[in-house]
Amino acid sequence: MKKSLMACVALVVASVGLASAAEKVVSGLEKGAKVPAFYVKDVTGPNKDGEELCYRCRYGNQPVVTIFAKEMTDEVAALTKELDAVVAKNRDQKMAGFVVILASDQAKAATTLEKVAKDKKIEQLPLTTFKGSAGPKGYKINDKADVTVMYWVEGTVKVSEGFNKGELNSAAISKLVGETKSILE
Repeated sequence: MKKSLMACVALVVASVGLASAAEKVVSGLEKGAKVPAFYVKDVTGPNKDGEELCYRCRYGNQPVVTIFAKEMTDEVAALTKELDAVVAKNRDQKMAGFVVILASDQAKAATTLEKVAKDKKIEQLPLTTFKGSAGPKGYKINDKADVTVMYWVEGTVKVSEGFNKGELNSAAISKLVGETKSILE
């Protein structure tokens, strides 16, 4: 009897552990929220040699895709390249976007971003840095999320998804690319 009870307890504990590991991380502003202003250091965009700037302010009510990431991984670079192509195809709708690397060492991150932009031929999405891993104030970037993707139009969030380490894969990238329709309709 004791062995059966212990086996049941072990099974329940293991099930809870698996459920927790598979839980989707919640990160970013909620759908329907207004997008506040924040400043980044442009690394590859039109202001790369200037002061910090607010792309949220610059893009106003345009449809915008934004990636917040702790580092520029191969998967983040792949998503960036895919979204860069979507933005290029939708210039007539004034679609825009930018990538924000949340970094305590902005200079080190900038070197990586310059290389990725050149190697992947990313031309539409400025690659930027934000000082610190917490992200912009009020953006609700979860410290457990490796990547947070938000799309907005007219300053209102339409898509907001967080990804744990390893979750941003080819299927997730395809889904995110498809979701750009939500800000173009």
